Amino acid sequence: MFHLYKNFITKHVNLNILEWKLIESKLSIKTFQKGEIILHQGDICKNLYFMNSGLARGYIIDKTGKDFTWSIFFNDHNAHMCNLFATDYESFLHQKTTTIHIEALEDCEVVITSFDNIQFIYNHLKSGERFGRLMAEEAYSYLHNQIINRQLKSAKERFEEFLQQTPHLLEKVPQYHIATFLGITPQHLSRLKKEYKINICE
Repeated sequence: MFHLYKNFITKHVNLNILEWKLIESKLSIKTFQKGEIILHQGDICKNLYFMNSGLARGYIIDKTGKDFTWSIFFNDHNAHMCNLFATDYESFLHQKTTTIHIEALEDCEVVITSFDNIQFIYNHLKSGERFGRLMAEEAYSYLHNQIINRQLKSAKERFEEFLQQTPHLLEKVPQYHIATFLGITPQHLSRLKKEYKINICE
């Protein structure tokens, strides 16, 4: 039930049997159906949601009602730490209201760790504290790269990077969500996919 989560953690920190048992005692499993909201904008993110299976996206709604995809969450060999955790880490870390929604794009199964349980793990395990630091560094790096890419890279370069890193998402994520994630219009994305002769789900 928690083997994917354990495998992920032990790639980053060493755990003995007792340490894993302590962490495991603080975990639970939850499922979300396609279209269900995992986290509502304006709520406090009280849990880390590790993606066991499925696909979700984090998005922001502006004052005009338009939504913009901030992140896509999934768990496969292409995923890094920020893809694996369907969480607003800023909201979770500081226990303040979130600015994003998180929606299940497919049926999802997640491993849940609450804020209080994470603090318990950090306070009682050196390996847990180190893992928390790695998560914070990864969250900062993701945000930094998102901003830099939007400012310095062209739409074509961002699309090429998306193709290189996560080509399988082109068949799973609706075109509008991919376009807003890349910071381009759906029309521009259509032109790019024609240029690369790629079929993307609408």
